[in-house]
Amino acid sequence: MACWCSHSICYRFHCIPVAEGRNDVFSALVTCWPKAPERVVYNFACALGPYCWTWEPEFFADTQFVIDGFHSSGHTRCSTASFLKTYADVDPALSKINSSAAECGNSGLARIRKSISYMGQERAILYCWAFLCIWNRQRINAIIEKSQGSMVHTS
Repeated sequence: MACWCSHSICYRFHCIPVAEGRNDVFSALVTCWPKAPERVVYNFACALGPYCWTWEPEFFADTQFVIDGFHSSGHTRCSTASFLKTYADVDPALSKINSSAAECGNSGLARIRKSISYMGQERAILYCWAFLCIWNRQRINAIIEKSQGSMVHTS
C-alpha cells in the first residue's frame, strides 16, 4: 500500500502480506505521520473514516475522509457525505485536487508487480523502495521544471 500526495509523489509505502483492510491503512497513517493529514482521499473512505475516528479520535479529529470521483460511482449505498464531489460543490478549491493521483501512482507500481512477484520479501521491499525513489525524483523534477518555466524573467 502506498500513500500518495495530489502530485503523485509517494510519501510512504507499507507492506501488507494479505489483502488490504482498514487496519492496514489506519496503521500506515498513525505510524507515518506525527499529525494526521487534513484530508484522506481513499476508495473506501466511507469505512476508513469511522474506523479511524473510533480508534484514534484525537489524532483524526480534524481529518476529512473522502472518496474520489472515480470510485464514488460504485458506492451507491454510501452517503454523499463521503464523496469529495459533495465538498467540492461547496468549496470549488477542492475540485482542483488531483483525486486520481493514487491511481496514477498505483499504475506506476503495476509496472514492477511481475518482477517483485519472483523476489523474496526483503528484496521486493528494497526494489519497491528504489523504484519509488526514482518515481518521486521524476515527479519532483517535473514540478520544478514547470515552476521554473512559468517564471517571468526580466532584465
